Amino acid sequence: MILKYYLLLLYDCGILMVKSFMKKLFYGLVIIAAFSYDISPNREPVQMPGAYKLLSQLLRIGPKDTTVGDLRQLKIFTPDFMMYGNVNKSNPDSISSFGIGGYSIVGDKLIENVIYSGSGSNVSAEPANFSLDITKTTKGFRQFIPNLGPSAGRTVTLTEEYENVGSATTSPLDGSWKQVKAYTVNGHDTIVDNRTQFKTYYAGHFIWGLTYKDSANKNHTEIGFGTFKSAEENKIKETVIISSYSRINGRTFDINIKMNGDDEYQQTSFSSGETAVEIYQRLKK
Repeated sequence: MILKYYLLLLYDCGILMVKSFMKKLFYGLVIIAAFSYDISPNREPVQMPGAYKLLSQLLRIGPKDTTVGDLRQLKIFTPDFMMYGNVNKSNPDSISSFGIGGYSIVGDKLIENVIYSGSGSNVSAEPANFSLDITKTTKGFRQFIPNLGPSAGRTVTLTEEYENVGSATTSPLDGSWKQVKAYTVNGHDTIVDNRTQFKTYYAGHFIWGLTYKDSANKNHTEIGFGTFKSAEENKIKETVIISSYSRINGRTFDINIKMNGDDEYQQTSFSSGETAVEIYQRLKK
């Protein structure tokens, strides 16, 4: 009888202990849920505006990793648009590439909405979306593309590391632009340039990318990027870090700028007796 009593007592105590534990657990979960509810919506989103230099690329095809080290690439994010330009550093006159478009950030994912791109003779004006995993680093950021498409039945992924090289410089030119008119004046001759060109200025850096067709109707892609700074009033200096036109690498150009309101500008440059005029309009979301 005594044994039965103790067994019942232990059983009742166990029930009470379980009930007490469950009660504490319940309140604990409520607190955690409330804490999560308060904090998560206010988590700072990834901030991307700036100018970034490519440090490394790791291409994985199936189980095999391949480090790509010959590409010189700059990527600029304005608050609304993204643009990249690249060229082979060991052979700048070889194939070059660029792309431009809007972007959005959802959590740690960056969605790039490319509206125009060129790579060698391949040109596309068809919109294309890319989802990238973004991780901020002490130097800049890391982007991971989980699926570039199949290669002989194997998954292809790409990881890129970037370093922030931008400055706090601001300019009325900051933003992304599309060329709407271009011509060259040499004496009494005016030659209209038929090409598609985009240009982005931000954080003291610039990228331009253009495509054109030659006399055989073949597409060509050219790019250039570097730094810029204001000189005198309505003048800037652009220093080319690298371009697909290797002859201008490292050179600084004086460019006259005329703003036609906030959303259009004209740039004029002079070289070897020629005057080159380009008119751009701002891209808007």
